[in-house]
Amino acid sequence: MTAATVTRARRFGALAFLALASLLVGTSSLLAPANSARAMAKLAPSLQRDISEMTTGTVEIDQLGTAQIVDAQSRNLAIPKMKARLETARGFAGIPLGSASYKTANQCLAQAVYYEAALEPEKGQRAVAQVVLNRVRHPAYPNTVCGVVYQGYNRPVCQFSFTCDGALMRTPQANLWKQAKAVAKDALAGHVVADVGTATHYHADYVVPKWAYTLGKITQIGRHIFYRFPGSPGRAASFYRGWGGSEFLPQVDFNRFRFAAQAEEHTVIEETFTPGLTVAPDVKDRHAAADVGGRIDTTKTWRLSIPDPVAASAGYRSTLSEQGEAVHEETGSEGATP
Repeated sequence: MTAATVTRARRFGALAFLALASLLVGTSSLLAPANSARAMAKLAPSLQRDISEMTTGTVEIDQLGTAQIVDAQSRNLAIPKMKARLETARGFAGIPLGSASYKTANQCLAQAVYYEAALEPEKGQRAVAQVVLNRVRHPAYPNTVCGVVYQGYNRPVCQFSFTCDGALMRTPQANLWKQAKAVAKDALAGHVVADVGTATHYHADYVVPKWAYTLGKITQIGRHIFYRFPGSPGRAASFYRGWGGSEFLPQVDFNRFRFAAQAEEHTVIEETFTPGLTVAPDVKDRHAAADVGGRIDTTKTWRLSIPDPVAASAGYRSTLSEQGEAVHEETGSEGATP
């Protein structure tokens, strides 16, 4: 075989390989939406509608009373764990290390770990990172890290509450931020927490979101309780998508949080009038709500009159006499006894 023939054979082989690769890529891109549609069809219609509202948003624990926390914890304990076998999620891969997209993905994932679980045990932080990456591979969610983390950030209800409640305005604590970055790096390198498997949701144990009853409860790590989709959508086979190819960090409009705070500070309490009063009760009034506190209705014909205790009370005059005091009669004479 001549050198020219060998060269032509190699070129033909290379072209054939490229054609086959293109065919496979094209076929996979055509099949992905169909697979996605089938996977989503297995989710109950009501659950599909509720996904956008299934936020991690919670009230701050210091705003709750002890009784409320204990009640929520007891209700969460009453939710049974799923009976299905826990499947281990595949390690995440696909973002080239050192690329601009990797840096952005690490930033978004670290933010999720920090603002959602900075004070949780390390295992709990890793579990939160895994939930994010599980969603990246599931057809119900965006297929980029930042897309998952910031889903709904410009709406009143977002998937991860810190992106739409103003938490990002708080500067991260240096040592905790360093830890969050390390956890994110490990997760992007394929680290897996077997205890949470294919979890796509979690919430704190001191609240009970309505969606907790519709998903499969897996386990609790720290204060977070983890859940997966029920049935086949929660099985490992449904987490088949690859990474989207590029990352974008949204620019959050912090002014809306500042305006909301200012509006709350300057909320004007409308004056309320009690029947029979022409002067509205004041917040500085120190009396019971049912006590008008001397705020008389000046539109009436009567006027406030304080009677003379000496003229009005015989008992008062008698008391003075017993004490040897001179009592003034209404006539004005002095020294007379009653």
